[in-house]
Amino acid sequence: MKLKACLGACVVVFSSIVFAQESPKMTAEEKAQMDAMMRAATPGDAHKKLATMIGTWDAKVKMYPMQPGAPVQESTGVSENKWVLGGRWVQETFTGNFMGMPFSGIGYTGYDNVKKQYVGTWMDTMSTSVMTSSGGATGEKTYEFNSTMDDPMTGKTMPVKSTMRIVDDNQHVMEMWAPAPDGKMFKMMEITYTRKKS
Repeated sequence: MKLKACLGACVVVFSSIVFAQESPKMTAEEKAQMDAMMRAATPGDAHKKLATMIGTWDAKVKMYPMQPGAPVQESTGVSENKWVLGGRWVQETFTGNFMGMPFSGIGYTGYDNVKKQYVGTWMDTMSTSVMTSSGGATGEKTYEFNSTMDDPMTGKTMPVKSTMRIVDDNQHVMEMWAPAPDGKMFKMMEITYTRKKS
């Protein structure tokens, strides 16, 4: 129902814009509405910065335990990133393994022109929930995101923090922190992406 309502609202807005374009008596309010919609819909420089993520990558995953001294779990995977929806979003399709089981995930990262921040979603085979993220650049090649995801142990939403560091055109590193049972944030994961050689 929410999707239908959203699509219906979009039809109404775009219909009014098309009508306004065809009408010789477009009001200042209608023109402002049209301009705002076009600004919101047009990819810009912030989207272009995501171009370094495009390609196929070999991923080395490290999962860190909450208990001190416990071994780090390591695995590998392949990530394929491509532009979708006319350069508005980067779609990541990940395949690999987790705790000895096949694992796959799909995520989207883009820049919200209205909120003026990077936003993202992530879904995978270890959950039926969606993780949502928002954040921004903290440097020329570094990004920080705050996310929320459902905790299967408590049934409640928990905060997650992640960073992305662009090493160069052929490598980037993602790190993620989540709350331990005592509430303190601990580094739970690190993924190093290296561009796959053709």
